[in-house]
Amino acid sequence: MADKRDYYEVLGVGKGASEDEIKKAYRKSAKKYHPDLHPGDKECEEKFKEVNEAYEVLSDSEKKARYDQFGHAGVDPNFGAGAGGGSPFGGGIDIDDIFSSFFGGFGGRRSGNANAPMRGSDIETSVTISFEEAAKGCTKTVSYNSVVTCGDCHGTGAQPGTQPKTCTACGGSGRVTINQRTPFGVVQTQRSCDACHGKGKIIETPCRKCSGSGRQRKSRTVDVQIPAGIRDQQILNVGGHGNAGHNNGPAGDLHVYVNVRSHSIFERRGDDVWCDMPITFSQAVLGAEVT
Repeated sequence: MADKRDYYEVLGVGKGASEDEIKKAYRKSAKKYHPDLHPGDKECEEKFKEVNEAYEVLSDSEKKARYDQFGHAGVDPNFGAGAGGGSPFGGGIDIDDIFSSFFGGFGGRRSGNANAPMRGSDIETSVTISFEEAAKGCTKTVSYNSVVTCGDCHGTGAQPGTQPKTCTACGGSGRVTINQRTPFGVVQTQRSCDACHGKGKIIETPCRKCSGSGRQRKSRTVDVQIPAGIRDQQILNVGGHGNAGHNNGPAGDLHVYVNVRSHSIFERRGDDVWCDMPITFSQAVLGAEVT
């Protein structure tokens, strides 16, 4: 973690940058360092990965809030995963659940049943194609990183061969009732269970592969069909290829920004293709067929 650059510094924006400013900075940097524009340049490839990693965090309001508060540790997939994860909270705790216990769901994400399925967040990446490929259409293999459900524990967070146990403190509901004496009598309130952090389950033996988080980061590829006539900076949506959902919820989407390289001869203007063709005076006067 200590070797990682500040994500705001990576994108060249200030900590108070707006969502649009962050997005514009990402597009500019992604286009600048895209591997297709620098074949074989390992430094540009690493910078491109760094830019995508920074944008994945700063474009997500929840991850950005955790990063602003805890730094790189707050957005690590194993943050709060307990044994093996190095988290100061321990016990297989998800940082989202910590927010839930105080605010009833950070950013409105976890209101109601903490065990309800939740859709995963979307991811953005980019691909560069030639002018000819944009005109005719093509298929491109896109590489990107995403959070996936742990293949060993299948998202339970428990070591294979074991199962999370029902929390005895809340009976599996994830919430406990508190009686408080006030000048007006006894008032009952409900809050997230401290023992299980609102999950209703307790992991006694965390999964060694994901350290109890039930999730892990993975490099993935997907073939993207690029339609003929696509424009520069047009966005293609690949459904279900974003970050994994929570509690068996659906995965988010992958948004692919298409960068079209300029052509040495042809230029696109709207739906037309233009070309500047030098001719002689006699060809202009008499007419001619040129190639």
